[in-house]
Amino acid sequence: MSEESGPAAGWLPHYLLLYFSEPGARARVGELFPAHNAYARAFAQEHPGEPLLIGPFPEPEDGQPGALSVFHDRDVAAEFAAGDPFVVQGAVSEWRIREWWVSPTSAAVQAD
Repeated sequence: MSEESGPAAGWLPHYLLLYFSEPGARARVGELFPAHNAYARAFAQEHPGEPLLIGPFPEPEDGQPGALSVFHDRDVAAEFAAGDPFVVQGAVSEWRIREWWVSPTSAAVQAD
């Protein structure tokens, strides 16, 4: 399977929004979290079902993302990142979107 050909039958494309921060940026999370949380709630009201999941990794690791969000739509993920106070205020130095194919054998898929 390649991204050009798309996922195999039954596989569901999702989009992972990955946030990367410079060392020390985590110190600003407490200051910016209320604005980020309010933004995420308002965004979810305007975009029902998006983001599907959102949250930080509990321990930072060098070179790895500090937070991850899962979306159904790539453009919606990009829109979210562009307006997120963590990004706008500089706590996130870089963000990326990766396509992720969810297996049809996943419990969440079977529940639908």
